[in-house]
Amino acid sequence: MARKSLRDMSGIANTIARSGGNASTERAPKTSAPALGALQGSLASIREIDPSLIDDWGPKDRLDEFTAVNAEEDDEGFEALKNSIRDGGQQVPILVRRSKSADGRFEAIYGRRRLKACRELDIKVRANVQDVDDATALLAKGLENAARRNLSFYEKARFAEAIQAAGHESATVRQVLNLSASGHSHLTKVTQNVPSKVGDLIGAAPKSGRPRWTDLAELFLERKLTEQVAIDVLAKLSASLTSDDRLDALIKEATKRGAKTTNVSREITPMEGVTIKAGRGSLSLSVKKSGANAKFATWLESNLEDIIKRSYAEFTDIDSGDEN
Repeated sequence: MARKSLRDMSGIANTIARSGGNASTERAPKTSAPALGALQGSLASIREIDPSLIDDWGPKDRLDEFTAVNAEEDDEGFEALKNSIRDGGQQVPILVRRSKSADGRFEAIYGRRRLKACRELDIKVRANVQDVDDATALLAKGLENAARRNLSFYEKARFAEAIQAAGHESATVRQVLNLSASGHSHLTKVTQNVPSKVGDLIGAAPKSGRPRWTDLAELFLERKLTEQVAIDVLAKLSASLTSDDRLDALIKEATKRGAKTTNVSREITPMEGVTIKAGRGSLSLSVKKSGANAKFATWLESNLEDIIKRSYAEFTDIDSGDEN
C-alpha cells in the first residue's frame, strides 16, 4: 500500500479552519475578491441535516464517550455542550460526506458529540458537506482532534495507530497529532505491547498520561502480564471504577503477580522445527537441520548475524527515543 502524504490535506485543512465560524445557511452575496470567494464556497457547503440521515464512519477517536482530559475542560462535557447548543445554537458545524452506499444519507467524519447533542435535542445539525475519500477523511478527523487537544494519551496512541494502519507514513501521523519523533515512539510502545482488547476494557483514562501507560506496556513487555490475565483482572473490578482507576488497579495487581511469575520459563514454537526458549537469565533459539525446514535452517545460519545486527540497531533507535 502506498504511503500517503499530508500535503494532499491542504484543501480539507483549510476547510476545517474556515468552518468553525458562525455561518448562515442562506445564500451568500457574490464577490470578486478571490479570498472571500473561497470562503463563501466553503460556507455554501454547510447545510442543516436531519441527524437520522447521518451514519457513523471510520475508526473511533475516543474510547470513552465524550471524555475530557484536563480538569479545566470539565465544563465542556456533553451535557454542557448540549445546553450550549440548546441556548445559543450550534456554532461549529460537523464534517460529513455523502454516503457511498445509500442515496440521501451521509457519513460523519468528525463532530460526534455535536451530532449526538442535536439528536437528543431533536433538531437539525449544521454540517459541512465535503466529497472526500477515506484517506482524507481520516486525516481530517486527526486534524480536528489535534486542534481540540482533548484526546487522552491512550486515545492518541490508538488513533495514531489507526492512521498508520490506513497506509500513512510516520511523519504524517506526527504532523496530524502534533507529535515529536520521541512522542510518537512513546505512543507506539504502548499500542505495540498493550493488547487492544485490554485497552478497550480499561478505557480512555483521561487523567493518566504516558508514565502510567508505559508502566502497563512494560509489564506486558517483561511478560509479567498476559492478555488473558489482564482481562480476568479487569472483569473482577467494580463497574463503578473510572477508567483511570481501572488502569491503576490493573498495574497494581500485575505488579504483585509479576513478582511471582518472573522465574517461569517460556517455550515458543512459531513453526515446525523452530523453538524459542525464554527464561529469567537467557533467551535461546534452536532450529532443526533436518526435515521440512532443513533449507530454512541453512539459510538462517548464513543470515542470522545480519538479522540480529539489524534488529539490535532498530531496538536501540526505539529505546533511545523512549528515554526522551
